[in-house]
Amino acid sequence: MNTPLRRVAGFAVVLLLALIANLSYVQVIGANSLRQKPGNSRTVLSEYDRARGPMSVGNRAVAASVPTNGQFSYVRTYANGPLYAHTTGYYSLLYGASGLERAENSVLAGTDDRLLVDRLTQLLAGRAPAGGSVQTTLLPAAQRAAADGLAGRRGAVVALDPATGAILAMVSSPSFDPNLLASPQTSVEREAWTNLTNDPASPLLNRSLAQVYPPGSTFKLVTAAAALSTGKYTKDSVIPGPATLKLPLSNNRLPNENGKACGPSNKTTLENALRISCNTAFASLGLAIGNDAIAQQAEKFGFNQSFSVPLNSATSNYPLDADRPQTALSAIGQFDVRSTVLQMALVAAGIGNGGVVMQPYLVARTRGPDLAILDEVTPKPFGRAVTTEVAGQLRDMMVTVVAKGTGRRAAIKGVTVAGKTGTAQQGNGRPPHAWFVSFAPATKPTVAVAVIVEDGGGATEISGG
Repeated sequence: MNTPLRRVAGFAVVLLLALIANLSYVQVIGANSLRQKPGNSRTVLSEYDRARGPMSVGNRAVAASVPTNGQFSYVRTYANGPLYAHTTGYYSLLYGASGLERAENSVLAGTDDRLLVDRLTQLLAGRAPAGGSVQTTLLPAAQRAAADGLAGRRGAVVALDPATGAILAMVSSPSFDPNLLASPQTSVEREAWTNLTNDPASPLLNRSLAQVYPPGSTFKLVTAAAALSTGKYTKDSVIPGPATLKLPLSNNRLPNENGKACGPSNKTTLENALRISCNTAFASLGLAIGNDAIAQQAEKFGFNQSFSVPLNSATSNYPLDADRPQTALSAIGQFDVRSTVLQMALVAAGIGNGGVVMQPYLVARTRGPDLAILDEVTPKPFGRAVTTEVAGQLRDMMVTVVAKGTGRRAAIKGVTVAGKTGTAQQGNGRPPHAWFVSFAPATKPTVAVAVIVEDGGGATEISGG
């Protein structure tokens, strides 16, 4: 064989080996990731031939596969679809999966490695393979109350059990009907997708987890926690609270919402500053304790990292390199401070739980087709944000906010409620967002809540309605 032929033959061998290597990677190493890739219609088509497992809220399935006489053996349906849409997500032939349909796909589809024995048993018995089930932590009454409270306004609600981290309600508004994206008719899916993705209200966006907002005055809880944790302050400490505060290194002045001083002689206690949500007092406090102290406190509550519940949350941000004027603004939840609704619920829950923030979770347990438990969550701490003593002082201050301050409308007869209102400025002439965070009963809370209503703030501090 002459030299040119040897070169051609060698090149052909190299190509053949590369092809074999690529096929081996695709079929062995990369097969699982390709199979799980959203929008893989071949995988979805095969899974439509078997019963996908249910998702439950309380004792009722909110997502289930039902037999059909059409093109597919089963069709995915969602009970009270819009109420739970951002939890269940959708399972679409054309657009893949979202929400728990995606996060728990291997369990629901029956392809999880822990179900291998079950799949073999079904095969030997001649039964069609079936998926496992997912039990959420949501409470139907809490979910309905949260949705009714938002009443279609753009915003979100997250309610947690402070002692465990279980998510009791998670609502994003506006919502959508996942049944339209799980239709066996592709024309219906396409029309729904076009309408949803072109809607300026972004109904597919999970505002409770995936969106960050300036937390505004609710962040004053974190600044107060940082100050109390230094040991140099108590809730009765007197701090500056003038009508306006000149920002350092600047000619700009930060005003209070009502344009007035927060107490006689431009002074106020820390508790009163929180009660009336005094901007200048908390900006002064931030300057006194410094940006590092606030940043460290924020991170103890969960800022600057993401949570997986198992839906992934956006990362709430506290700026680590803020200068002094930026620190003053950050101390009142402005500048570059951003938070998810989940994160502010964790702040309230951590205070209510004696200073310990629990890892949040949305799935209580998963089961195989035979109802054997595959996984069951054991509540665990994220970490201690503040001492029990500091948490107690923050709780008392938050009780005063609801009893005598900006949060009066959140009072519940016969129940002591701890809360903090907030308005978060957006700039560009847009109305501020309205926030409220709380927990109740104050001394031994069973629920902590964070609520945001986009563009819902007025000219003055929003009350806890």
